[in-house]
Amino acid sequence: MGLLNNIKDNFSKAEFSVAPNKKLKTLSADFKKSFGVNLVFYKGTQIADGDLTLNQLNQKTTKNVDTKADDLKIKASMKVGEAEKLFSDKFGVTVQIKDADGGNKKEYDKLTIGQLARGEGK
Repeated sequence: MGLLNNIKDNFSKAEFSVAPNKKLKTLSADFKKSFGVNLVFYKGTQIADGDLTLNQLNQKTTKNVDTKADDLKIKASMKVGEAEKLFSDKFGVTVQIKDADGGNKKEYDKLTIGQLARGEGK
């Protein structure tokens, strides 16, 4: 069944767009609706204020956000670690993608977002 689910993830219509002008709490809520897992933004080692936008968070970090960058697209077929790295590379922010219960394990980085949403790897 795992292979079939992975194939379905590749053709899933669920796609998540990230724009630097959205509030972090909105991005997190939309991510949860799209994939059923949690997206948490960090400023340093602390969870970032959800009322900030990615642009505003940029002013509080050492990395620069490319505010003219195209929206980042995330799909269920992407690996958790790859998606987290894209946030860092494109927007200069640290994120963690956590399971539906808010848990996080290092092994999750090797799962796809769709696998994590289905509870695989727990």
